[in-house]
Order: sequence, then structure tokens, then C-alpha cells
Amino acid sequence: MTLSLSVAMGDYDRTRALFDGRVQIDGVSPVYLLQSPEEMFFNAFRHRTCDVTELSLSSYCVSLTREDPPYIAVPVFLSRAFRHSSVYVRADRGIEGPADLIGRRIGLAEYQLTANVWVRAILQDAGVSPDQIHWVRGGMDTPGRPEKIRLELPPNVRITPAPEGATLNRMLAAGDIDGFIGPRWPRCYHEGHPQVRRLWQDGFRAARDWHAGTGHFPIMHVLGVRRSLAEQNPWLPGALFKAFSQSKVLAQAALADTSATKVTMPFVEDVLAISAQMAPDLWSYGLEANRATLDYFLHHHHAQGLSPRRLAVDELFHPTTAESWSL
Repeated sequence: MTLSLSVAMGDYDRTRALFDGRVQIDGVSPVYLLQSPEEMFFNAFRHRTCDVTELSLSSYCVSLTREDPPYIAVPVFLSRAFRHSSVYVRADRGIEGPADLIGRRIGLAEYQLTANVWVRAILQDAGVSPDQIHWVRGGMDTPGRPEKIRLELPPNVRITPAPEGATLNRMLAAGDIDGFIGPRWPRCYHEGHPQVRRLWQDGFRAARDWHAGTGHFPIMHVLGVRRSLAEQNPWLPGALFKAFSQSKVLAQAALADTSATKVTMPFVEDVLAISAQMAPDLWSYGLEANRATLDYFLHHHHAQGLSPRRLAVDELFHPTTAESWSL
């Protein structure tokens, strides 16, 4: 008898073999829902709608410090991204480096977004702490976006809601805020606003230099399985890890076949070569290969006041996924 499970995930090359049926999850008859991160995470943490779902790493960590966390994670990292290209500033404010953000009004959609935790960690490494910035929270293009989970932040963290009816995009374009951080670029930057640019104008180089010094490739999302299901079916987390890993391997093999590139962009060979130079398996799944990066994130998550206690890496994942069999 197979389990009929709902599975929410992004539409990525690394999940496509699951969605199109080339890879099966042992013992599972899945109903796949391809959704945006905002939709998946809202549904997961407000309504617990899906049996298996992609989760924000930050929101997941917050949930672990509270009663009745709905999901237990599997070390499948469906989204990873360097975040030096996620900081946007007004070009007319004399902001040339991280130190120039001190005392500035910087917009963000949600304080606890994983991308924003990573940006604040990078800024902290550069000597700028979260309490030195005046944060302005609101919707990027729609007024009044709420935090998806309730937060209790340290009193020295200053967060002001955007004015009623205002959006962060319009405020940045008008100069009402000095900058913006977030996983999506603000629309005014995408549309070529002459006074909006990235803080690190060569984000590619800044990220590579940071990786060379730290060894970290930021993890954004994990895979979660409903905790009650994992308790009733302890084989399920391992089956999920196996299937999602197989799907990623197929995606990587297709990407490496450059006889006819599988993505609509040039210079794939160069990007693959740079990634291989940075790490043999830069986009790795599994606990041990990512322990140091996860520990770094947990340190900053706690230091930023998002988790009231310092979580340990080994708390994050179902124990059956911490190691695997071998011949």
C-alpha cells in the first residue's frame, strides 16, 4: 500500500524529474503542487496544508523553538543562493560599502526571510550589526504584507511599518528609503531606475571572495515532511531524501551536457567551471557536507533574535536522514 501525499515544491530543474515521473518516491503516490516560495511558505506556516513541502530555512528554525512544530526537515536544499546581489541602495546617498548603511532606512518585506538573515550575517561580518540600521517593513508591490509568523525581536532592533498604502518599490524609487534587501529585486531596479543600484556592484566577485574566505554557499530552503507522518512512517524521510537526490543528479547531468544547452542563457560552460573550482559538489544535499554552513546560519539566526535559543544542527533533520547505507 502506498501513501497518497501532497508535495509542494518549486518548479526547478532539480525537481523536474519528480514532477514528470522519471523519479519515483518509494512507497508514495504523490500529488505535486508547483508553487512560488511565497505561496508555499504561507500555506505551510499559516495553514499546514501539504504533507511534504519546501520550507523557508529561517521560518522552519523559528518553528522549532515553539510548541508543536508541524514539520521535520530532510537535508534537501532546494534553494541556495549567494546574497551579495540582494542589497539595493540609492545611488545618490553616498552609500559605497556596508559601513555606509549605518543609520540608514532600509526596506524589507519580512524581517525573518532567510535571504535577509543571510544578508544581515554578511553585513555583520563586515562590521555592521542589525541594530545599526533602521528597518522599514512592508510589501514590495502590494501594501501591507504581513510577517507569516509572529516574531519577538530584541528591543534594540528598530522596525517601522511602511506608511499605509505605500509599497517598498515606490518608496525606494521616490527616495523615501535609502535601500532595500530581499530575495527578489525591486521592480524599480529591474526597470532601470537611474538612482537605484546594487550595494556590491560586482556581486559575482563579492560572493566568490566571500565563499573563498568562509566556504559557505547559503542555504535558503529545506524540504519538510509533516511530523506526524514521519512518526507513523519512519521510512518516509529517507525515501524523500533518496528521490530528491536522484532528481538533482539528473538535473546536473543535463546541465553538464552542453552539446545543446538546457538553459536559456549563454556561458553555461564557464559557470560550470567556476562552480567546480569553488567546490567539487557546490550544490550538495545531506547533513555532514553542509554542517558548517548550517551552524553559521544558526549562530546568526539566534544572534539576530529570531530564535530565542541557539539551535543545534542535529536538531534540524529527521534522524534517518543523518546517514545513509553503503556497499
